[in-house]
Amino acid sequence: MFEAEDVREWRGHNVVDHERHRIGVLEAVYVDTATDQPAFATVTVGLPTRHRLVFVPLGGATVGPGYLKVAYDKKQVKEAPSMGTDGELLAENEKTVFAHYELAYRTGAGGERRLARR
Repeated sequence: MFEAEDVREWRGHNVVDHERHRIGVLEAVYVDTATDQPAFATVTVGLPTRHRLVFVPLGGATVGPGYLKVAYDKKQVKEAPSMGTDGELLAENEKTVFAHYELAYRTGAGGERRLARR
């Protein structure tokens, strides 16, 4: 798994799928609040005048020179829940992000959010 202190170094790198098809550019990393480990990334996709951010899990991802390769297909990532480039992931939308990738979702013991942007 990736170390949280390396997160800032990933921004701006290309994100590619498991077959190395370019998806977009890494915008931010979201960590799991229970472990402080990177869990999801937001990727800038779309036309130059209509960018949006999509979420992709980082499980199984690898970092290479100038790119981050995720374990998901380009089409699935581009169809993932998204937000505007100046948007914010709302707590009530976290479950939808996990569900898109068929990942289990649970809040913290006190009902706290599962993801935090780094």
